[in-house]
Amino acid sequence: MEINQQNLRKALGCFATGVTIVTGLGDEGEKLGVTASSFNSVSLDPPLVLFSLNRRAYSMPHFLDSGHFAVNVLREGQEELASRFATPMTDKWAGIDYEIWDFGCPILSGALANFECKTRYTYDGGDHVIFVGAIERMRADPHGHPLLFFAGRYQSLVREKA
Repeated sequence: MEINQQNLRKALGCFATGVTIVTGLGDEGEKLGVTASSFNSVSLDPPLVLFSLNRRAYSMPHFLDSGHFAVNVLREGQEELASRFATPMTDKWAGIDYEIWDFGCPILSGALANFECKTRYTYDGGDHVIFVGAIERMRADPHGHPLLFFAGRYQSLVREKA
């Protein structure tokens, strides 16, 4: 298979991922939010996670300057929310239920898990920047079910009956 952007997207789409919305604050206090499937744990001690953001994203300079971000792991049934934050819109936040924790990043109510992080490192990731954050506060619902992304669309877990 030739390595080009189209084939690479198809091949990478074979790896199922969770879906997150990464949030932050802009210079003027404006709420930021982007849908990201490029999220994972880095370390338990110290507690670190990472996400990557396209260099062309409108919010890129704000995430680089703010020093904090929050990762909101979406659950089944939150496809509309994921689509909303994946699309450039003037007000993604209209009608969205959220709360504010210690660093001012919007924390999405009803998410499967939330992580409020202090940006520890940023790395060059080609057409993306990789953000590594130290987890300062978190919340999780271990009984919920995740929203997944596989083969270019949102999916749900298929549960076997016991």
